[in-house]
Amino acid sequence: MFHLNTSSRFHSLIVGFLALIFLAGQPQAKGQETSPGIDFFSGINFSFADMNFYRQYDVLLHLTPGFKWNMGHHWQLTGQAMIPIINTFGEEYKYVQIGAFNISKEMRISKLYLKATVGVFDMYRYGADLKTFVPLSDRLAFEGQAGYVGVLYFDSSAHLYKPDRFVWTVGGDIYLPRWNTQFRGTVGRYLYQDFGCEAEAMRHFNHTTVSVYGRWSGEYGLDGGFRIVIMLPPYHRKHRAVNFRLASNYRMSYTVMFKDYANCMYHTDPEQNERDGWFSRDLLRWGSHTMEPDFIITNKIEQQ
Repeated sequence: MFHLNTSSRFHSLIVGFLALIFLAGQPQAKGQETSPGIDFFSGINFSFADMNFYRQYDVLLHLTPGFKWNMGHHWQLTGQAMIPIINTFGEEYKYVQIGAFNISKEMRISKLYLKATVGVFDMYRYGADLKTFVPLSDRLAFEGQAGYVGVLYFDSSAHLYKPDRFVWTVGGDIYLPRWNTQFRGTVGRYLYQDFGCEAEAMRHFNHTTVSVYGRWSGEYGLDGGFRIVIMLPPYHRKHRAVNFRLASNYRMSYTVMFKDYANCMYHTDPEQNERDGWFSRDLLRWGSHTMEPDFIITNKIEQQ
């Protein structure tokens, strides 16, 4: 059984997003963009919680196979499945879910960087999303994200509900090149319609980023924790028309109070992380993208 309920407001938004990404023109990128091709990759998504009276830990382990088709000029088609392998979280988590299936376009208009995405995201959401980044200098930048999303999930049937939630965040970033240290602060209205704010301090090392963060939600109160992002080898890769690899990174996020619904946002990219940000390295050179690249990619044509 398939449940579908959409709205004309959502259709208008999709048309507007498509018009934006077609009319904005080609990105004015510095450096060479990776040649078009398709990557097949896989990783794992591991969650655990100490919230159950009957067990010390609840465990949820997903296998996360996916693909990214780089079509050139920063157009990308992305897909990912979430396949449960171990589950003690509950019956609702035993079904295969779509972690991503969307098309995106990155672009630059003067000092304004934009990324528009339409399709299925994680957190059981689908819809339209727009991300912005405005670097004022090599140390200071502003950012923003806005999305209009509905619910999509699978159990014994598929359920698709019309978009009914507008989410947004705005904030600023400070980067200190001498210490490869970044400070990020945001405020916004999040996925579960709570208003809140978050502050994070992160230090970028070779192939690794470590951060601590604190957040406040008007609905769920104070919380905080730490994050670790590890970029996974091999760090020297040969780019072909078809590539097979591991997921680009392993991201661990620990929350002290396990307030899972506080300041919650979806990801449009299954490999999205705080180290890389939202934009491709060859398009946006700011923050950790000014360091030595994690991956040295050699096009096969260049080797011949």
